[in-house]
Amino acid sequence: MKINRRNRIKAYIRRKVSGTAQKPRLTVFRSNTQIYAQLIDDVHGTTLASASSLGMKEKMTKTEQAAKVGAMVAKNAQEKGIKEVVFDRNGYLYHGRVKQLAEAARQGGLKF
Repeated sequence: MKINRRNRIKAYIRRKVSGTAQKPRLTVFRSNTQIYAQLIDDVHGTTLASASSLGMKEKMTKTEQAAKVGAMVAKNAQEKGIKEVVFDRNGYLYHGRVKQLAEAARQGGLKF
């Protein structure tokens, strides 16, 4: 039920949100233990930059991990010359880890 609800919301969001090379789509995926963020150019179907919590060794909470991933994806985007993005919460509620990642990306210099 929960997965079906998320997929329905995700499809609704993707109908409206699309990324280009100048203004890519910042999409978030969260699993039970990790969180991932990608900057995607939907016109060419390529990933321009990404960051994840996979390689993090230090002990921290999931929301702290999300904040760190948001800062990393913002830094990767700045290196590629990307300043503006379209945020895709991927069907998740804008709350908790997703919100933390978005706010850290904003503080890192991304505008959305």
